[in-house]
Amino acid sequence: MYPVISIGTQDFEYIRKNHFFYVDKTDFIREWWENGDIVTLITRPRRFGKTLTMSMLELFFSIQYAGRTDLFEGLIIWENEKYRKLHGSWPVIFISFAGIKGNTYEEIRESLTQTIIDLYAKYRYLLESDALNQQEKEYFDYVKPGMSDTVAAMALHRLAICMYRYYGKKVIILLDEYDTPLHEAYAYDFWDKLIPFISKLFNCTFKTNPYMERSVLTGITRVSKESVFSDMNNLEVVMTTSCKYESAFGFTEAEVCDALGTFGLSDQLEDVRYWYDGFCFGNRRDIYNPWSITKYLDSGKFGTYWANTSSNKLVGKLIQEGSPELKMDAEKLLAGNSIQRSLEEEIAFDQLDESESSVWSLLLATGYLRAEHILTSPENGKSEDEKFENKYALSLTNLEVKKEFRKIIQRWFANPSARYNDFIKALLLEDLDFMNRYMNQVALQTFSFFDTGKQPSGETDPERFYHGFVLGLIVDLADRYLIKSNRESGLGRYDVVLEPLRSGLKAYVLEFKVFNPAKEKDLDETVKNAHAQIEKMKYDADLLARGISADRISHYGFAFEGKQVLIG
Repeated sequence: MYPVISIGTQDFEYIRKNHFFYVDKTDFIREWWENGDIVTLITRPRRFGKTLTMSMLELFFSIQYAGRTDLFEGLIIWENEKYRKLHGSWPVIFISFAGIKGNTYEEIRESLTQTIIDLYAKYRYLLESDALNQQEKEYFDYVKPGMSDTVAAMALHRLAICMYRYYGKKVIILLDEYDTPLHEAYAYDFWDKLIPFISKLFNCTFKTNPYMERSVLTGITRVSKESVFSDMNNLEVVMTTSCKYESAFGFTEAEVCDALGTFGLSDQLEDVRYWYDGFCFGNRRDIYNPWSITKYLDSGKFGTYWANTSSNKLVGKLIQEGSPELKMDAEKLLAGNSIQRSLEEEIAFDQLDESESSVWSLLLATGYLRAEHILTSPENGKSEDEKFENKYALSLTNLEVKKEFRKIIQRWFANPSARYNDFIKALLLEDLDFMNRYMNQVALQTFSFFDTGKQPSGETDPERFYHGFVLGLIVDLADRYLIKSNRESGLGRYDVVLEPLRSGLKAYVLEFKVFNPAKEKDLDETVKNAHAQIEKMKYDADLLARGISADRISHYGFAFEGKQVLIG
């Protein structure tokens, strides 16, 4: 009989009590404790076991679980006598922001305060003790719906005081998914309203709190210090490129191999690696997403299990509203290529619209990208900043992530009125009449849809805008065509080439041109000039060199003036 996998369980006690499948990650307890950091922030992508790890920490350290040795017997941490003695020896406050969702500041604030109210209800037994003075007991009555920002911000600090009085020991504070409300604030444009409240709460809880022994925060992103951690100089930040705890979250390949053997699936390792390997933490290059692996072990079927509406929404927003250059980079990633970029893992959400470096950093933090560090050395002619810049080669993490990334882009064209797939069919059938009717019907909508950010490409450089549109082609045609854009061929750089991946398919060269009233009388002449450029610059050269005959290569000229388009 194979072990039972409890899908989606994030409760350590529930897993251990029922003897469900578990990959032993308890050595993290020792590693974290011996590092001695006062406040530790650990960022990992979604569904990498952060909440289960926090549950494990609570059950190991909490005085309330002092007698539950059964939860850890047989695990790595229990082999160490020092930690057997440490078990159940500290008061613990565990709070999660994972459920703090909403599209207005008022909803988020209400959800945050209700979470604090629920936490206080859990510890009302403290009121029965004479160790608390009257003022400390009365604070429980202040924590209620409609409480002031000051009361809410001080709530965890005051609870730590009460627990210190009751137990006579400082408190370990665990905050899971600390950045969930911050992602909501950015996505729904109330960042500036939420930050003062969150910053004060964190400062009172983790900085000016003499009743705290240590704390751990987990999240997806490292929000900039200036945003919410400005007063905290006691913060140890562990990000995806950090070497601390590099194998504590996610499964290593050795752990995956053991799990496959347990479930009689050892012969599937190569396919499992192809689908799910590729995450990199610190120096470890062999990390797997535990959610995907457990789903595969449970079902025996490969699939895109790594999905989360909220983070996909944020990723889609960033690329959709990004510059044409960012869209072209996304196109390269989908085509299986890597891009070289500088990264700042500290993410300033309020600068995401202006900083593409922050966008790539966010995509790395959320798990869509893997990063290979590029060693740089001082070179003549470079500034001091450029000489020692942290540069990385970024690529999509694995097959599953690539499929998910495609889905995000596909949703841009999911509006039924757009009939986008029909346009692609028309392009391959060379149905110019439908292509022109379609393009002119959706041009206004499409320009508005892609250009809702602060860099409206349709106004500044419309030719480059169409490279964003090409992403739609990739989604539907990548299994049949190698999509290449803005590359050299012949005597110049073409806009887009669709090179067939199998015999029987034609090749296509697409050239985009803006109407020039000084040189052209109408869009029809612009189309002719696009075709002339294809011929003059010999954009067919690469295709011909690959053995594709000239009669199997079709040319399209896209001419446009504002939102009016002509294809020929």
